Amino acid sequence: MSTPLPWLTWLYAPGDRPAVVAKALASGADVVIVDLEDAVAPDRKAYALAATTELLSSPQPVPVHVRVHAHHDIPSLAPLPGLGGLRLPKVTHATDIARAADLAPGVPLYPLLESALAVEHAYSLARAHPAVAGVALGEADLRADLGAREDAALDWPRSRLVVAARAAGLAPPAQSVFPHTGDPDGLAASCARGRALGFLGRAAIHPRQLPVIERSYLPTPQEVSEAEEVAEAAATDSGALALPDGRFVDAAVVEGARRVLALARRA
Repeated sequence: MSTPLPWLTWLYAPGDRPAVVAKALASGADVVIVDLEDAVAPDRKAYALAATTELLSSPQPVPVHVRVHAHHDIPSLAPLPGLGGLRLPKVTHATDIARAADLAPGVPLYPLLESALAVEHAYSLARAHPAVAGVALGEADLRADLGAREDAALDWPRSRLVVAARAAGLAPPAQSVFPHTGDPDGLAASCARGRALGFLGRAAIHPRQLPVIERSYLPTPQEVSEAEEVAEAAATDSGALALPDGRFVDAAVVEGARRVLALARRA
């Protein structure tokens, strides 16, 4: 059985605009995130929940996650056959996740860490419940909470999240959104920085960002060649082994090479 291809692109769409959600589902994004929170005005939230409930009453062509506005959204969404996961905003304590898990048994949960306190609790949140399938930063709120004026101020929280996810046995987190939809070069540079920090893929707010994100996270030909060399050597040996050029690699390096090759299959 082949390893499932990793998700690289996560596209947000406002829950109160069904036509935009329909376009997102056809955009080629790996995951569509229907947003009931920040993207929806307060007087439109009831309509957004109703429209999303109608959409998810049947299976969808790609995984659909919902960023809920509050816990009282969850019971309406949890049993729907088209729901692929719930994104939980402004989580700070493990009890926030446990409550959501009780309301949505069996549904994958993705806590969003959007405050200094949440970042301090990153590992405990990542390990809070077996239903936690991944973690992510909400960088706009986090930036405001920290009073950060420079993007570099978020490098430590980003690394903290990557380490917490790995320590908890979760997939590498996806980067938070890049808000400048008309700046593909800036997006590519930001993705390169995120990849260097250990992120895998990125959330987007416009379909035009998807190809840039995917290209940024696909391995280079040199990386693929090196991974193939490691995987080939590992196929005939176990434990630490030496490559033809004298480099020694161990099980962790072999695992990394296999991740590279899984990503390369997307191309």
